[in-house]
Amino acid sequence: MGNDPRSGYAGMQARPEVAVIGLGKIGCSLVAGLLKCGYGRNALFGAETAAERREYARDSFGIRVYEDAAAAVECAGKILLAVKPRHVPAVAHAIARPAARNEALAISVAAGIRLSSLRAWLGEGCTIVRAMPNTPAAVGASITVLCADPGVAEAQREAADGLLRSVGTVFWVEDEALLDTVTAVSGSGPAYYFLVMEAMIAAAEEGGLSAEQARLLVYRTAGGSAELALQSKRDVASLRQEVSSPGGTTEAAIQTLLDGGMPDLIRAAVRAARDRSRELSEPAADTRER
Repeated sequence: MGNDPRSGYAGMQARPEVAVIGLGKIGCSLVAGLLKCGYGRNALFGAETAAERREYARDSFGIRVYEDAAAAVECAGKILLAVKPRHVPAVAHAIARPAARNEALAISVAAGIRLSSLRAWLGEGCTIVRAMPNTPAAVGASITVLCADPGVAEAQREAADGLLRSVGTVFWVEDEALLDTVTAVSGSGPAYYFLVMEAMIAAAEEGGLSAEQARLLVYRTAGGSAELALQSKRDVASLRQEVSSPGGTTEAAIQTLLDGGMPDLIRAAVRAARDRSRELSEPAADTRER
C-alpha cells in the first residue's frame, strides 16, 4: 500500500485535513510523524481537554488545537481517535455529526474498543478502522496493526495505512479478534522489554559499571539484538543457540532463566494482557481504561 498520508479516496472528494483527537503520547507521536512525512501544519487539527497538553501541542507543532473535539473534526476528512478507551464513547458521540458530514475516515487507536461499538457511537456516516500502534511511535519505530470495518474500500485502507506508516511499520489483519493478541504482544510489549532492561541495568551496576555505562550497554545490546534478528534469515531460537557456547557464560545464564520458568512466565503474561483486552472489548466494559 502507498505510504503517503495525504492520499485521498478514489472517486471521492475527501477533505485532506486530519484531526488528531487526544494529544497524549500516541496522539503527539502521530502529529510529529505526519509533520515529518511532509503533512502541512495548516492541514492538521488537534483536540485535547487538558490545557497543558493543548499548549504543548501548539508550542511544539504549530498546529491549531481545540478543546472541543467536534470543532477539530469540523473540517477534517480523516480522524485519528487517540483518547483513552474510557473516553471513546463520549468523544465518538460528540464528533459523529461532523464526521458524517465529511464522510470521514475514522481511525481508532484505543485498545479493546471493537469496530461494532465504534460504529454504534459514530453512526453510519463515516468509515471506521481500528489500529494498534505502540509507544516506539515516538521515535518513528512503531509497529502498527490495522483492521477495517467490513466494506471499507481499498483507497480508504490505503489512506489509513499511510497515516499510521508515518510512525513506523504497518500490517493488516482481517480477523478483528486477533487485535487482542496484537495488543498483548506489541501494544503492551515495550513494557515487557523495559522490565527486562531494567533488571539487566541493575545487574550491570551491581557488577561495578556506572549507571551511564550500564544503560548504554543494555540499550545498545537490546537494539542491536533486535536489528540482528530483523536482518537475519534465521529464527531467534537459532540466534540464541549461536551465542550459547557449551559450558560458557551465556549457557549458564540461559539455564538459570529456563530453570526459573521465564518462557512460561512470558507466555502467561501475554495471555493475561490478551484476556484483559478481551474483557475491555465487552460492551459493558467499553468505558473502562486499559
